[in-house]
Amino acid sequence: MIRVVVTGANGYIGSHVVAELLKYQEAFSVIAVDINKNNVTTDVEFLRLNILTEAKRKDLYDILGKPQVCLHLAWRDGFRHNALSHMTDLSSHFAFLTNLAEKGTNHFAVAGSFREYGSVNGIVDQNAIVVHDNLYSLSKSMLKQSLEIYFSGKDICLQWLRPFTVFGDDEKNESIMSKIILWEKEGKTSFPFTNGDEEYDYISIDELAKQITAVISQTKIAGVIDCCSGKPTRLGDKIEEFLKKNKFAIRPQYGAFPSRGYDSPVIYGDNRKIKMILELNKNAL
Repeated sequence: MIRVVVTGANGYIGSHVVAELLKYQEAFSVIAVDINKNNVTTDVEFLRLNILTEAKRKDLYDILGKPQVCLHLAWRDGFRHNALSHMTDLSSHFAFLTNLAEKGTNHFAVAGSFREYGSVNGIVDQNAIVVHDNLYSLSKSMLKQSLEIYFSGKDICLQWLRPFTVFGDDEKNESIMSKIILWEKEGKTSFPFTNGDEEYDYISIDELAKQITAVISQTKIAGVIDCCSGKPTRLGDKIEEFLKKNKFAIRPQYGAFPSRGYDSPVIYGDNRKIKMILELNKNAL
């Protein structure tokens, strides 16, 4: 049985991944870690811990149950791309992960972001050199590079997860869809929007949870792993689909907002690695 600690377990992605892991209790022993537990299933062992302030705690490895695997999803202000917390928290994330590595954890799966690819027009290149234009993507890349240097020469598996645009369970995800739900409840008839021509790689939260579970079930495939569908979908079409599915009356005001300067016209993931991982694990889980 694999002992797994999941940080950020109360978050949008974390809560779904924990629920997915618990489907395979013969394979995983899970400890969920966060500062709150309102979204975490009651079926899992939960530890209330601020990993940023307790990153250097000497007994950290022991109180986390001596995990073999650390699935590190914790991150503040993920939807505020230029929040200063991305940089001020960076050293604490590094200290937390290296603290566990020094004590015995030898398998790390850490959440990066597709934003690390910068302004791409088309499919991503996992080896591309990117000039970052927001603090969120910069800090994620700095953590990745720091861990690669620190783990070099050590018997440690590092899997760097890059989830793309996640949807589903939309009231909890802080996306445009969660805002639309709120505005519809408030009785608004329209909302300002871009022209909707941006094309993103959309992945459902349930599929993402399955992909992450498959990733940490093995160590054969490591490095950067795009968690994605591998195809682009126009943003405006996705919003129209969402409005129709929920039978909402509210309408987007197309063209009211310009696109953000660092948003790619078209960006979608390279799903070759994740397809290989899912194939490896189709009979294992």
